[in-house]
Amino acid sequence: MLTTSRHRLLICANIMPVLAWSVLAKTVLFGAVLFGTVLFGTILTPSIALAAPKEARHLFGATAKPTQNRTAAAYGSYAKGCLAGAVRLPETGPHWQAMRLSRNRNWGHPDAIAFIKTLARKAASEPGWNGLYIGDISQPRGGPMISGHRSHQLGLDVDIWMRRAHNLALSKDARESISSVSMRRKNGAFINKNWTTAHHNILKAAAQDPKVARIFVFPGAKVAMCNTARGNRSWLRKIRPWWGHHEHFHVRLRCPKNMASCQNQAAPPPGDGCEGAQAWVNDILNPRPVDPNAPKPKPRREYMLKDLPRQCATVLKAP
Repeated sequence: MLTTSRHRLLICANIMPVLAWSVLAKTVLFGAVLFGTVLFGTILTPSIALAAPKEARHLFGATAKPTQNRTAAAYGSYAKGCLAGAVRLPETGPHWQAMRLSRNRNWGHPDAIAFIKTLARKAASEPGWNGLYIGDISQPRGGPMISGHRSHQLGLDVDIWMRRAHNLALSKDARESISSVSMRRKNGAFINKNWTTAHHNILKAAAQDPKVARIFVFPGAKVAMCNTARGNRSWLRKIRPWWGHHEHFHVRLRCPKNMASCQNQAAPPPGDGCEGAQAWVNDILNPRPVDPNAPKPKPRREYMLKDLPRQCATVLKAP
C-alpha cells in the first residue's frame, strides 16, 4: 500500500510540470492572438477569423481593365451578369464625349459602342447639336457596380444625357463637374421648356435601331412623344416610362445574335404603349393613398460572385 502511494506521488510529480507548461503555452498563444487582433487587425488572427468574401460589386468595381484577347461575350442578364472582351468608347469622338471619366464606365459590348457612334452622328444633324454626351455604359468587365445602377452589367445599357451637346471640347475636369439638364415638370408628369423637337427626334432614331430592345425615359416625355408622333408609330413601343430618367435616357440593346449566354429581357407589350404611359402620368398627378399597414420592403441583398453566372468568375480572373 505504501509503495503504491509513493508510486502515485512520483507520477504526479512528473506530470504536473508538463501540464503547467502546456497551460502556460496555451495562455501565451491566446494572448498573442488577442494582442495581434487588437493591434494589427487580422495579421495574427487564426484562419477562422479571416475577412468575409467581398461582394461582387467590389470585385468588379476594383477591376480597371477589360479581359485581353477574348471574344466579346455577355453572360447572364442585364442586372446579374458580366462582360468579356469589352471595348472602350474613346473619351472624345467626332460626335460625342464620354462624361464622368473617373468612374471608368465607358466600356461596352462592341454592339453598344457601334450604336453610340451611329446615334451620335444622327444627333449631330439636329440644329444646335454637335453630337451626344454619353453617361455610364459599363465597367471594364461589366458586373455589379458599387454605386448608381442595378443594371448596366452586360455592356448593353447606355445612358445618354439630355443636355444639348454643342461643345465637344470639354476638359476632363469639366466633364466631372458639369451636369445634365432636367426635362421634367410636375415630378415627371410633363415635359418642361428644355424639351425640344431634337430630343424627340434623337429618341425616335434610337428606338428605330433594330438592335435596341427598349428605352427608359420619364413618363411625361413618353406621353409628349405619343401626342406629337406622326406616321408609323411602331417605334413608340420601345419607349418605356420609368422613374427618374429626366436628365438622361437609358438605351438597352438586345443580346447579340447567337449568344446563348446572354438573357434578353421580355419584349414590351404589344401596341405603342401610350395608354400605359398616360396611366403613369395620372398616378403622378393623383397618387394613390399610402397603406400605413403595408409591409416595408426588405433590404436588397447584394450579389456575391457565386450568385452570378459561373463564367463571371473566369472573366474576373482572366488576364
